[in-house]
Amino acid sequence: MFETGVVVLAASAIAAGLAMVAGIGPGVGQGFAAGKGAESAGKNVKEIRQSTFVMLLGAAVAETSGVFSLVVALILLFANPLVEMDATRVILVASTLGAGFAMIAGIGPGVGQGYAAGKGVEGTANRPKWQGAIMRTMLLGQAVGQTTGIYALIIALILLFANPLI
Repeated sequence: MFETGVVVLAASAIAAGLAMVAGIGPGVGQGFAAGKGAESAGKNVKEIRQSTFVMLLGAAVAETSGVFSLVVALILLFANPLVEMDATRVILVASTLGAGFAMIAGIGPGVGQGYAAGKGVEGTANRPKWQGAIMRTMLLGQAVGQTTGIYALIIALILLFANPLI
């Protein structure tokens, strides 16, 4: 019916779209951080620089799971190593789709990191002199929260480049 390479490319297109669903997390998280930034500006106009800095840094960290998903989607679209492999079509298609589905896990870190960023901004607005301590705590929490996104990236890359099922 269809050649295996064609079927894998079709699955790659679907998987790339699935991978980008993870963009929901960073979008929600960054929106939360931005909202807290605006709230902070309204509470403490004199110290707006500090709150804005914390908001921007926190929102940038919240974007990492979206970047991971983008990388996997680009690999699926432009350099999918599974297209040329000689293996069972079902395994290749499932691996391709699995790589895309794995990246949906990026929703959690994006939302969580954005929430942490928003609370960091809120804390900076209330106590601007403690910005350094608040930011360090925020970044540490965001780093721990990113682990799920890193796990998803590892699984997606294993499915694409070192698949134990093939």
